[in-house]
Amino acid sequence: MAVGLGPLPGFFPVAGVRLGVASAGIKKPGRRDLVVIEAAPGSHVAGIFTRNQFCAAPVTLTREHMSRGQPRFLLINTGNANAGTGEQGLKDAMACCEALAVEAGVAPSEVLPFSTGVIGEPLPVDRILPALPAVLKALDPNGWADAAHGIMTTDTLPKGATRQVTLGDRTVTISGISKGAGMIRPNMATMLGFIATDAAVEPKLLQSLASELGEISFNRITIDGDTSTNDACMLIATGQAGNQEITRESPDLARFEEALREVYMTLAHAIVRDGEGATKFVTIDVQGAASSREALDVAYTIAHSPLVKTALYASDPNWGRILAAVGRAGVTDLDLNALTIHLDDVCLVRNGGRAPEYSEERGKAVMIQPEITIGVDLRRGEMRERVWTCDFSHDYVTINAEYRS
Repeated sequence: MAVGLGPLPGFFPVAGVRLGVASAGIKKPGRRDLVVIEAAPGSHVAGIFTRNQFCAAPVTLTREHMSRGQPRFLLINTGNANAGTGEQGLKDAMACCEALAVEAGVAPSEVLPFSTGVIGEPLPVDRILPALPAVLKALDPNGWADAAHGIMTTDTLPKGATRQVTLGDRTVTISGISKGAGMIRPNMATMLGFIATDAAVEPKLLQSLASELGEISFNRITIDGDTSTNDACMLIATGQAGNQEITRESPDLARFEEALREVYMTLAHAIVRDGEGATKFVTIDVQGAASSREALDVAYTIAHSPLVKTALYASDPNWGRILAAVGRAGVTDLDLNALTIHLDDVCLVRNGGRAPEYSEERGKAVMIQPEITIGVDLRRGEMRERVWTCDFSHDYVTINAEYRS
């Protein structure tokens, strides 16, 4: 049950980008499980990837291809992660790139592969290759919604965001899709994200924006603490809006970056809202920390606590579980009498113990809400960080117990 996640927006098409979807029958017959995103010649592509050392073959190959120049096609399959597949996995991913390159008339290094699904199973190349002509034939500037459906795995709803912003006398478009519902943990959070703009952006700045915005969005979400082998979030800039190229010195940078940040945040939060079995969308807001790392350590300790997450599902204001998580987060010389802990605006902890004005009724009134903020003020510095997570329900266990069946 997705928390506060509505239908897809009416996507603004991005000049220079087309998307196509087809069925290869990778895991289930008839399911749309193959997506291609085409970027016009002259486009630039940036990205961030999983930090899991057992990264999947397509991640390794995508990084290699990006080091050779600017790609033209992104090839995405669901139903199979092509991870933990050794040398054969690399050969299979390359075979798909080569076949698409022949069909599209480009070099194999201009194709970037992405996979998501079950780990450890060989990629069914024999099913993917015959579907490539169909997915290329389906390429359409208005294919964003179909592509959002095509990259789903255990997601219950497709995820997308779209914005337009005026830069000078030009209207610039930003549209994006994401997928993910489980095995979600920063570094990155199993998720894929594909965002495109028709703005002209200086290539080094484009990579900086992909890294910086990915860090405060996709690298601040967690569902279950597991970092996937396949995570990637790509940012494409076609330059076809006709704007003056955006650089670090451009007066338009702030306006463009804010619109892009909104898309990144919307797509990242949508993953948490659609977390496997999720019934609560939870913001962990830690302020007053001595460093960013300290604030994140506290936030993630709370977010990853099974006891906190199950209390959230039960709408049980068992604030002792939150207090215990703060205490074991590894903050040295923590002044217990200085810090405070809140549920929304209800103070739970002050002066080292339960706040005098707190009552179970007030705590319960917050916990039954579908969206909750757990606020911690360490009162030892100026740093503040936010992490977004969800609860653990019976459905989370069921979904993951039956994932391969």
